[in-house]
Amino acid sequence: MQILRVPLLPTLFVLCWILSLVIHVDSVGADKSNQKTRSIHMKENSDVSSKREEIQDGFSEDTQMDEPDAEDKPKDKKTPEELLAAKEKMASEKAAKAMKHKLTKKPKPTKKPKPPKPTKKPKAPKTTTTPKTRETTTTRKTTMEEEEEKILLELGWDVLVPRVSPKKTEIKKPIEADHDEVTDRDLIPNVKEPSNTDDPSMYLPIPEETSISPPTVAPWYEEYDYSDLAAKKLEEELEKARKAKEEKAEKLRKIWEEEEEERRQQTALHAEPKKCPPLGMESHRVEDDQILASSMSHHGYSALRGRLNMQCSDDEEDVYGGAWCADTEEKEHWFQLDARREVEFTGVITQGRNTKSNNDFVSSYFVAFSNDSRDWTLLHDGYAEWLFYGNVDKDTPVMAEFSFPVVARYIRILPQSWNGSLCMRLEVLGCPLPTSYLTENDVPPTDDLDYRHHNYKEMRQMMKVINEECPNITRIYNIGKSSQGLKMYAMEISDNPGEHETGEPEFRYTAGLHGNEVLGRELLLLLMQFLCKEYNDNNPRVHHLVEGVRIHLVPSLNPDAYELAFEMGSEMGNWALGHWTEEGYDIFQSFPDLNSVLWDAEDRGWVPRIIPNHHIPIPENFLNGSVAVETKAIITWMERTPFVLGANLQGGEKIVAYPFDMQRPPREMGTDGRGGQPVPEYHQMNEETWARIQRQNEGALRETADENLFRWLAMTYAHSHLTMTETHRGSCHTDDITGGQGIINGASWKPVVGSMNDFSYLHTNCFEISIFLGCDKFPHESELATEWENNREALLAFIEQVHRGIKGVVRDIDGNLLANATVSVEGIKHDVKTAANGDYWRLLNPGEYRVTARVDGYSSQTRLCIVGYDASATPCSFALTKIIAQTGKRPRIPTNTTGSKNTGPTTVPQNDRLRRLRLLRLRKLRMEKMKGGTSMKTTTTTVPPTTAMQTDTTTSWFDTWFEVDSTTTSQDYNFEYRIDDY
Repeated sequence: MQILRVPLLPTLFVLCWILSLVIHVDSVGADKSNQKTRSIHMKENSDVSSKREEIQDGFSEDTQMDEPDAEDKPKDKKTPEELLAAKEKMASEKAAKAMKHKLTKKPKPTKKPKPPKPTKKPKAPKTTTTPKTRETTTTRKTTMEEEEEKILLELGWDVLVPRVSPKKTEIKKPIEADHDEVTDRDLIPNVKEPSNTDDPSMYLPIPEETSISPPTVAPWYEEYDYSDLAAKKLEEELEKARKAKEEKAEKLRKIWEEEEEERRQQTALHAEPKKCPPLGMESHRVEDDQILASSMSHHGYSALRGRLNMQCSDDEEDVYGGAWCADTEEKEHWFQLDARREVEFTGVITQGRNTKSNNDFVSSYFVAFSNDSRDWTLLHDGYAEWLFYGNVDKDTPVMAEFSFPVVARYIRILPQSWNGSLCMRLEVLGCPLPTSYLTENDVPPTDDLDYRHHNYKEMRQMMKVINEECPNITRIYNIGKSSQGLKMYAMEISDNPGEHETGEPEFRYTAGLHGNEVLGRELLLLLMQFLCKEYNDNNPRVHHLVEGVRIHLVPSLNPDAYELAFEMGSEMGNWALGHWTEEGYDIFQSFPDLNSVLWDAEDRGWVPRIIPNHHIPIPENFLNGSVAVETKAIITWMERTPFVLGANLQGGEKIVAYPFDMQRPPREMGTDGRGGQPVPEYHQMNEETWARIQRQNEGALRETADENLFRWLAMTYAHSHLTMTETHRGSCHTDDITGGQGIINGASWKPVVGSMNDFSYLHTNCFEISIFLGCDKFPHESELATEWENNREALLAFIEQVHRGIKGVVRDIDGNLLANATVSVEGIKHDVKTAANGDYWRLLNPGEYRVTARVDGYSSQTRLCIVGYDASATPCSFALTKIIAQTGKRPRIPTNTTGSKNTGPTTVPQNDRLRRLRLLRLRKLRMEKMKGGTSMKTTTTTVPPTTAMQTDTTTSWFDTWFEVDSTTTSQDYNFEYRIDDY
């Protein structure tokens, strides 16, 4: 065994070095522990001094005013030095225990610190200085270990490394603990250890850091917590109150600023502008002298033509232009209206020019107001003059409403831009002031009625209510349906509704032929209410009407078109909207053309032998063709009810028109005819040309056989109306064409073909006229009361005319009533027929008339009937004798019939004389000698002078014979008998 020999000196040197190294490490650990103790003392001293100063500051600042004796209170408590000594003692006793716990944050001075729970170990808070300290320690440790290992490797003593490792571990733990406790950035290890007698105030600059909280609470801590909490709470409350006050003041200031800004910048706009009715430009309540303009293009386009819905004539260069048009050479253009009193202007409705070729309208304008017509103020919106936008076409009305009413007397429209020529029509909206007085045109209503517009459902409900109020005198029925399925309701007002009474005439009022002409519709609804209320109030006049007349009122014959017009409203519908049916028919002129049938038969001499002068049958192909559904329903209604008198209410003009409504063309003549010049055909001329020719030469061709009676009926309504005959107002669209009478023949005014009036006169017994109620087709609701007052008396007076003339029954000698008997009046070539009950009514003016009744198979009878000026019709009944039948021939009528015109003893001489007259006239016609009437004058003394003139102009020998025969023996023989006999 070999013994390892090691040099002695190197070994001793190494041992000494290792010993010195161990001693050095122990000294370093002691220094570290001392340094830790010093740092703890420094922290405690600084905490004590800082808390003492905070307590002093809190008492001096927060509690000095509330507690004036605060200086005496700390005397009972321990001094900070005593507390510091006690704390050091406690810290030294629990040093080992404090080393095991992690640091916790120091509680805030305003809250009392809570001791940590014994079950949980508090976590050490993270600080910004800990990472740097740990990095420094690790660096030192790594350097010392590496140097030691290098030395041992050089010496070859690898065995000593395990022995040194425990020491390194023992050394490492206190170093890590020290560094875990030292977390303040300002507590550097190089700080000198202060003595215990140092003043704690020297550590005030050191900020508060986390340290180990003592488990016990000193008495001064409790005092500190309470005082600090109260002061802090008071301060927070004061601060909160101050901030709340500032925030409230700021909010109020902002709200006030916003309101002021809106008040300055925004114009006062009303949510809903005030609604006012029109002043009356369209209805002509505004008179001509109230309208002025800056200029006019020519006389046909003056300011008077600037009314809303003004219509032009066919000749646009005529005096009846369709708008006001300004002179283009003028620089300033304006249109002015004088209300004659101060009113609240609320808007303007504008329209373009009514023309067929041009498209003229105003697209923008200003509005100005004045009280003296000298100083004008433009309507302002807060920034500049208010520019209103006008029309985009010539027909559609456009309403411009003001945001607030403007009180003034004059209003002026200032056009700024226009399309084509500067032409416009307008209406002004305005309300009278509450203190304003009534003018002469304002008629206050006296009847308590429902003055408003009614749509289809409201109309039906209104009629139902009236029927419930007066069930004994009213009945509701419908005459048919419209193209859209709406029923055309009618109301019957009679003492025995639902049944025709013998001797009681039938009367009708119809309205709504054109859906946009609504005044007649509302007047009939008001008439229903009036008759019902007055009958219940025992009005004697109404009682006489209801008990003596069977009245039929139909307010809407075109309900489909009315619903369309009602949707647009009173002022916003143009002239044509709702005029026609849904299928495009004009109901008033969609009836069969019976005029042409009658006139052609008269020209051929077929009247009354082949074509009668009354109850002309409808052409067979008419009802099978294109006919409005409403027209068919009206015709059926006319045929089943024996109407005597009627009127249809229309609008757009203020006038009463009577038949004929169709122009009769003059007879075609060759060069041998009268005048020697061929007359152009009717279809080659327009209606106005025909009217002018008829007025100049052959005005009588437009007249009916009852011309005088129709004029009387028309004047009854026009003269009972309060304003229809005021000639200074003129017509709605032209000058006065009635001569101050308010009536006109329809064909001479506006001729149409197939009108309802002509059809009623030629196909039934009913005498019907057209009443145009006003210039405004769709008047505003506020004008209904005035219109009722204007038309009430006229409506009642016209119904009373049904008793004007004669009435009676036609029966046989056995007392049986004879239906469809013909009743003719001498001198009037228009007959009537009896109803199903054998009764009849013939309207006549006062005078003496020879009336004849005829029925097939019965002898005719003639009576002299006198019509007086009484309010009731004259009774004039007939009793006819039945003719005994003979084989092969129709029986002859005896010549000595009661009331017969002939007084001859027998019939044979009379027949021989008629044969001789016939042969004489045949001979003269063959010899072309038309004027040889000597034998006629000597043989016939009863022929009136007009008969000879008629004979001269007749081109048919059959007509010549019939004229003489009808004048001499019309009361003695039936037409059929004479035709068969000869």
